[in-house]
Amino acid sequence: MQRRTLFTHFALILITIVGARLTVAGQAPNIIFIYADDMGWTGTSVEMIKGDPASKSDFYQTPNLQKLAARGIVFSQAYSPGPMCTPSRAGVLTGLTPAKLHITAPGGRPDSSRKLLSPRSSTQLSSDLPTIGTTLKSAGYATALLGKWHIGRHGDAGDHGFDLHDGTTLNESRGTDEDPKSIVSLTKRGIAFMEKNVKAENPFYLQLSHYAVHAPIQSKPISIKKFATTPAGKLHDDSSYAGMTWDLDASLLQIQDAIKKLGIANHTYLVFMSDNGAQGNRRRQNNLPLNAGKGTVREGGIRIPFIVTGPGIEPGYCDTPVSGTDLFATFTAWAGAEASSAESENLTALLTGRSTKFKRRKPLLFHYPHYGRGVQKPQTAIILNNWKLYRDWESGKDTLFDLKKDIGESTDLSAKHPEIFKKLVAAMDTRLKETRAQLPTKNGAYNPNSRPARRPERRR
Repeated sequence: MQRRTLFTHFALILITIVGARLTVAGQAPNIIFIYADDMGWTGTSVEMIKGDPASKSDFYQTPNLQKLAARGIVFSQAYSPGPMCTPSRAGVLTGLTPAKLHITAPGGRPDSSRKLLSPRSSTQLSSDLPTIGTTLKSAGYATALLGKWHIGRHGDAGDHGFDLHDGTTLNESRGTDEDPKSIVSLTKRGIAFMEKNVKAENPFYLQLSHYAVHAPIQSKPISIKKFATTPAGKLHDDSSYAGMTWDLDASLLQIQDAIKKLGIANHTYLVFMSDNGAQGNRRRQNNLPLNAGKGTVREGGIRIPFIVTGPGIEPGYCDTPVSGTDLFATFTAWAGAEASSAESENLTALLTGRSTKFKRRKPLLFHYPHYGRGVQKPQTAIILNNWKLYRDWESGKDTLFDLKKDIGESTDLSAKHPEIFKKLVAAMDTRLKETRAQLPTKNGAYNPNSRPARRPERRR
């Protein structure tokens, strides 16, 4: 990352460890973050919108996540920082939008056969940037990030403040029939980390970055058998994928049982989130009623399940738009480390029933200036309350949607609401400029009769 960009970041983020750490029940709170991979907004049996059965799967079952949701808060309009894993993970760790980090895709080379030339995405996270790991470690926390890293092929979580980690891991896990996607072993190691630090009386941050439910499908045979005899839904019907989802959900019960056994429930937060939307366009990962899927900034690509439980959390539903970038400010606030950032907002007011006290300073920005498979093409979106502006860089067209009434982004309201449209176009241009976002550019050598270059299959 350029020195100037780093300087700008440090000017925006000031981190100071307060004299007396924030305590819950007289103790520094522990934070456990369960990070699912490619789990769509409708990929669980939790209604993401209260009373709306269309906002959950009609086949996949996640009973332990349902129990978590019942005693915590469900964010109906939560978003991943980006539409793919690498940018989202970088955004969560730093509290910065991927556009600012210039980490907007997992990698790959620009395709000169396309109408536009895509910028080259960075896949390395600067070790100079404050992260959840470095900030909490400075606050006296033991830190662990187990499982998937996938932010570049050089460096790992140890370069970003994590005491315990698995190195430079990508999408692959060495799972077995009895430990599919390494769910069992990851959970076991996470619990051992919890036990060690409770015994040592250290506050801890544990991030379990699961490989599930990313392809390829891997599930316990007994779980697949369970869903092979379960009536298929209209939205989802894949028994193997349902089994993998069930296996991941089972690990939540183990974590919750460990919290109770260790006697830390009154000062431990448990957070569940996905890194981006499901692939879409396939029955096992169908995102309906959302539009499109992973690799797009349509709702299917970025709207995700997000559930929080812990001390002081007001149970229920929240429809305020929030992002994975907000975890940085929220986690550091819980730990007693004050963080001020132009990108990350502290969600404490929303979590404790004081929604009127919460105000987002800037519209949420989602930027994917690249080509990929199918409908994956250069596109950008911003979200302000219930309004969403979507930009197709190929056509140069901007469209406006009211997500409150049109969650599927089917009706362009730009002509009906010209003032709102004009306001959001200006807001998008401002956000792109202030983040120094990399933009696609016109390809002077483009031949509309030529075919796009064929790319080898790459797991993302």
